[in-house]
Amino acid sequence: MSATLPEEPKATPTGAEAEGWQSLPARAWPLFLLGVSISMAVLLGMVGVIVGTLGLGVAAGIAGGGVGALLGGAIGIWIGTKQFHHTHWRLDADGLAVRRGRLWQRETRVPVSRVQHLDLKHGPWQRRRRLATLVVHTAGTRHSEVQVPHLDADDAQRLRDRLGRQIDHDDDA
Repeated sequence: MSATLPEEPKATPTGAEAEGWQSLPARAWPLFLLGVSISMAVLLGMVGVIVGTLGLGVAAGIAGGGVGALLGGAIGIWIGTKQFHHTHWRLDADGLAVRRGRLWQRETRVPVSRVQHLDLKHGPWQRRRRLATLVVHTAGTRHSEVQVPHLDADDAQRLRDRLGRQIDHDDDA
């Protein structure tokens, strides 16, 4: 008599990838960190200078500024990492969708029929890392553009070309 062991559960994709959402390339992660950590370091550094100077004097203000900048940089690294891991995009027959955030999730869908024109932005750091920002301009007046930052440059160009062809196809009909 042989006893069979139960099979281990097989790994299945979970979360956003299981639903067809695409993640950003790993080389985009440093740009998310830089974008958030610099601004947080400056903000908390200024708060440290003001609080230290008002409370204990100029020397304490300088020290408070340094501590605030380090703390802001660390918080910025944490926030930037979270933003990177929770930014996804998806292109389907209906249009482009962008999903951001974990606590405050925001999902934006742009139907192809609402796309007016498309831009690709390549900043110097993005060019160095072969990344691009796709800007989709829509017909609306409020929130009339949707940006997908730090996409793979080839993916961004493919998205732009495909959405552009769909716009032309819809105009011809």
